[in-house]
Amino acid sequence: MIWVGDDWAEDHHDVELLDDDRRRLARARLSEGLEGISRLHALIAEHMPASWADLERPEAAAQVQVGIETDRGTWVQALLTAGYQVFAINPMSVARYRERHSTSGAKSDAGDAHVLAEIVRLDHAHHRQIAGDSPLAEAVKLVARAHQSLIWDRTRQVLRLRSTLREFFPAALQAFDDLTTGEALELLDRAPDPDRAARLPRLTVVAALRRAGRRDLDGRATAIQQTLKAAQLRQPPPVQNAYAAIVSSLVQLINILNIEIAELGQLVADHFGRHRDAERYLSLPGLGTVLGARILGEFGDDPHRHADGKARRNYAGTSPITRASGNRRIVLARYARNRRLADAVHQWAFCAMRGSPGARAYYQQLRERGTGHQAALRQLGNRLVGILHGCLKTASAYDETTAWAHLQTNT
Repeated sequence: MIWVGDDWAEDHHDVELLDDDRRRLARARLSEGLEGISRLHALIAEHMPASWADLERPEAAAQVQVGIETDRGTWVQALLTAGYQVFAINPMSVARYRERHSTSGAKSDAGDAHVLAEIVRLDHAHHRQIAGDSPLAEAVKLVARAHQSLIWDRTRQVLRLRSTLREFFPAALQAFDDLTTGEALELLDRAPDPDRAARLPRLTVVAALRRAGRRDLDGRATAIQQTLKAAQLRQPPPVQNAYAAIVSSLVQLINILNIEIAELGQLVADHFGRHRDAERYLSLPGLGTVLGARILGEFGDDPHRHADGKARRNYAGTSPITRASGNRRIVLARYARNRRLADAVHQWAFCAMRGSPGARAYYQQLRERGTGHQAALRQLGNRLVGILHGCLKTASAYDETTAWAHLQTNT
């Protein structure tokens, strides 16, 4: 075997090659890009043992194991395409391993490359190899993550808008319960301060409500106008004008984000719909196109990535951890996890209770035992991830009766 440590930076890579006897074969700094990856291939080929001469190219490449602190990018993709076994090592793990080699606190890129090579040489069995997901699954993950990030960005901008309105125009918060609705954004764009809001024509308010698809137009318009025209505390005119400019900017940002979120959501649906596992995901209660795409993208579709349901639940962060020492034993939530996946599974558990009597009954059992709401959702998510693993392993759709049969035996 050849063990490679790759400490990456934005424009270069420090690499070190070791053999089975811990003998250093080569050390180099390579540039990012085609020239650098070509030099790495040449270094590996130069130091291949003579016994590999009779091996086929894929078999020889599989004898090379690479440790690197990322699982993304064109460089990593080039390593995978070459057939090397690539391990994405958590930077926190690398920091702990570094302390084994030196307690002085010294650190260098070349030293980190050596540590990474030692990690894959000694402990590769304890680290996760980068999954061999299909290009479509990788595309689903990318667009689903981008879609979720835009939603988070919109939430930040809405919170900033709410904070701004609270400081100079609190009546707007009373008039519009949800600042992301079409009528709220349109009317705040037309009237971003109390003076202009009080002069809004009734027809303008009614038209905005109609375009937003609201009912009871007259009643809603009357309530909004009365709230906006009510007497309220004011900021001095120069300060009010400054706040109004901020509101206008934030409203424009939210409108743009709404458009991009809708367009990217369609792209998520298109990619997810073409995946071979889409029907199995959509057969599960509580999973729609967007949430299903998020979960599929984070789990990937490599059939060998998760050996069993427990491994999948651990990766999702739904299974608890136990800390035991002497007579003391406590069970805690697992916080070292894929946070995007954990958030998606938590939301899935909440939504599943609407479409699945079994999921609802399981949640109620947990609550009756004194389990808190959040903990019960985690346990329900844990159960759902196990059900998903079974569906994917057997290539079958979700079955409500089979999935929750344990409820009958436990009662």
